[in-house]
Amino acid sequence: MPSAESSWKDEFLQFCVDCEVLRFGEFTLKSGRSSPYFFNAGLFNTGGRIAKLGRFYARAIAEAGLEFDVLFGPAYKGIPLATSAAIALSEHHSLDVPCSYNRKEAKDHGEGGCIVGAPLAQQRVLIVDDVITAGTAAREAAGIITANSASVAGLVIALDRQEKGAGTELTAVQQVESSLGVPVVRVATLADLIRFLESRQPEQAERLRAHQQAQGEAAAPPP
Repeated sequence: MPSAESSWKDEFLQFCVDCEVLRFGEFTLKSGRSSPYFFNAGLFNTGGRIAKLGRFYARAIAEAGLEFDVLFGPAYKGIPLATSAAIALSEHHSLDVPCSYNRKEAKDHGEGGCIVGAPLAQQRVLIVDDVITAGTAAREAAGIITANSASVAGLVIALDRQEKGAGTELTAVQQVESSLGVPVVRVATLADLIRFLESRQPEQAERLRAHQQAQGEAAAPPP
């Protein structure tokens, strides 16, 4: 019988498939690597989809038990993610937390600066994003946070591809955890996706398992 954790993660992955956010085939990633699946969070593009996505982020955040003061969405993709997560934390977990994001270009009029929403100074900030590919965006977001006299409490992402970086045995997520010294919370991982597919699309599960063995963390044995 599936655990409560695997059950809601399966619900998230089915949601991704239904929205065609998660697709299977032959894809070439920005890194130049080939992949048997593709995750495109840009297709969470309606009010209902964004609201539901926020509930999954909120559950992952609440279950992780991280101590933080503000949610931060890096421009531009992270803005609706952080906003929807903040709404879901308030509505479903009784956690009314501030939310902010950055501008790509600082304003020199009005409220000025590059931060919109809750002030970051002296706060513990949780970064909300979709995936970590090379860790560049995560480190840029951390730089913005520390430049505003705040500290990074951690990151939360939708999917961890669990792929090793170039020239290292660490995955992109592990590299970020090591370089920033903070945890990364994942709504789901490649291992979760393989488990999800085993009873639904076993051939796809085997393709993803082979990909994991070639590119990522040690794969769990088949059941």
